[in-house]
Amino acid sequence: MSDGSWNRIYCGRPPEPPEIWSNWNFDPPLLVALAILALVVGRDPRGLAAVTVLFIAFVSPLCALSSALFSARVVHHVLLTVVAAQLIGWYLPSRKARSVMLPFAVSTLVFWFWHAPAPYDRALSHIGIYWLMQITLLASAVWFWREVSARNRSPVEALTFIVMGFAQMGMLGAVLTFAPQPMYAAHAIAPFAWQLSPLADQQIGGLIMWVPAGVLYALAAIFLLPRPWSKAGDEIT
Repeated sequence: MSDGSWNRIYCGRPPEPPEIWSNWNFDPPLLVALAILALVVGRDPRGLAAVTVLFIAFVSPLCALSSALFSARVVHHVLLTVVAAQLIGWYLPSRKARSVMLPFAVSTLVFWFWHAPAPYDRALSHIGIYWLMQITLLASAVWFWREVSARNRSPVEALTFIVMGFAQMGMLGAVLTFAPQPMYAAHAIAPFAWQLSPLADQQIGGLIMWVPAGVLYALAAIFLLPRPWSKAGDEIT
């Protein structure tokens, strides 16, 4: 990419390792949006935690690092779709349990679409498309977690869709891990500065979708399910 093309990457030029900790993103519109979100949901610990996760994803040096490394971008997207979206879903659960299949299908399609090479590379080269990617990833995931967290959701059904959510991400992780060559032109050069080949960087990203993301889905099952199981037990007794 030419120097001018780096200007169209929202998080900026891929940083070199020595300068990573100086690369904070204090974009005024972003900070205003996070402040407004904090005012809306920050009184609840779950809402405040979600804003904190979004701050880490978009303001901290992780934003800049995700311009350089696909594996950092995967961390960014996992924080967005599995952590922040889940916390918002817990804070704003659906009041009535509806089918989770549609939000699951939509969130899965959105996640896979934005990790296809062409849309992914395009998003990293155009600020408008970049934000379309981020907003649709977050919104579709919030929809999924809101339905999973519905107040009268069957615990078995909730657990089933949590497992399905991890399964779809794990399948994409497998595709990325076992791909014979790097898939993303956006990360064809920058990983070398971090002592990684583009293929190794991609494989690490795939593994992150397997192991750390799997732990997060398991934690979701642990923290989300006691409430409905407890209610089910009360009804039986």
